[in-house]
Amino acid sequence: MNTKDKFIEELKQRTKKFAVDVILFCETLKNCKATSVITYQLIKSATSTGANYRAACRERSKSEFFSKICIVVEESDESIYWLEVIEDANLSNDSKELERLTREAIEISKIMTKAKDTTYKSVNGR
Repeated sequence: MNTKDKFIEELKQRTKKFAVDVILFCETLKNCKATSVITYQLIKSATSTGANYRAACRERSKSEFFSKICIVVEESDESIYWLEVIEDANLSNDSKELERLTREAIEISKIMTKAKDTTYKSVNGR
């Protein structure tokens, strides 16, 4: 397996782990009216990040990859948003895990944004 393929596989595993960790984290949140809505949205965006990255890796063209990776960027950024809402609304008793998940979402978002920007240049001949 070459370096690129290894990176892709590691990122697939990383985005899946992020999704699972978010699901487990959501089970620990304080129970209130808003929690169910917020956890639903966060779980959707976190799982969509990994699922769409996997789909992007199976692309048939650079344009298709670009389209999927744009969704990944959007979903990872949305995950950051919901984690920030959880922090601001004081819905978690586990500030360390919330901080770790937020950092991971930011890192994933940065990686995917770089992939999107690089692909955009490639697709548009820049």
